[in-house]
Amino acid sequence: MAAEQQVSVPKLAFGTAEEPEHGTPYAQYARLDVLHSLQHPRSKVDAELSFIITTQVMELLFDLLRHEWTTAQHALREDDLTAAHAALKRGHHVQDVLVNSWDLLATMTPMEFGAFRPVLGEASGFQSSAFLRLEFMIGNKSSRLLAMYRTVPSVHAELTAALHAPSLYDEALALLGRRGLAVEVEPVPERHQESEQVTAAWQQVYTDPALADLARLGEALLDTAERVTRWRQRHYSSVKRAMGAKPGTGGSSGLTWLKLAADQDVFPELWNVRNTL
Repeated sequence: MAAEQQVSVPKLAFGTAEEPEHGTPYAQYARLDVLHSLQHPRSKVDAELSFIITTQVMELLFDLLRHEWTTAQHALREDDLTAAHAALKRGHHVQDVLVNSWDLLATMTPMEFGAFRPVLGEASGFQSSAFLRLEFMIGNKSSRLLAMYRTVPSVHAELTAALHAPSLYDEALALLGRRGLAVEVEPVPERHQESEQVTAAWQQVYTDPALADLARLGEALLDTAERVTRWRQRHYSSVKRAMGAKPGTGGSSGLTWLKLAADQDVFPELWNVRNTL
């Protein structure tokens, strides 16, 4: 492994002069001293710094999206569609930035990625607990994925709780049930299975003017679902461009797994109901 290369990022002062020990109030608030000390390329390949920063930005955005989806879930439990819509809309903007974040890696050639890939060892984005938490929140659940976190008890416990908790979609369906629609879906620690009953409920929502507020919720959820698919498609195309069909780091199947994920509908009944409207 190449010796670790330290990259010095210039600190910026905003407004008043830098204070000798603590920096400006802005630097203190944003923890810039910590933020700018987290990039440590392990090679001398220029593209690695872009790879690290893009990965770190995505991880922060995962946390922000989790916050918005959690807020939407709480609002749905309280039958507060206004607050749920607002949180989902904020989440859409976060998702758009996430999708566009792949542009930062779009120019990386296979030679550049291959030059620093060995220093990644077994590290893989597939191991991101923040990303897996989001997958669980949209109902794409699999208990077998928890095994990789068994040596990190706090993360394992959090993901186990998310696995068994209602997803964002479960909360929406529960709301439909409280509004008198025939929906009986119990949250289970596996991926949501398509249901003809749920599709029929959404069809009633979209065709009954008295349920127009729920139809708007359906469209907001579909906006969320479509952006998840865009993210998966960009992930797939970025990996295909950078490394082709080579096996992924960390033991993943690489391109094959990403293609299966990109082809999987999120909130499937909201897509299926389009066939009958």
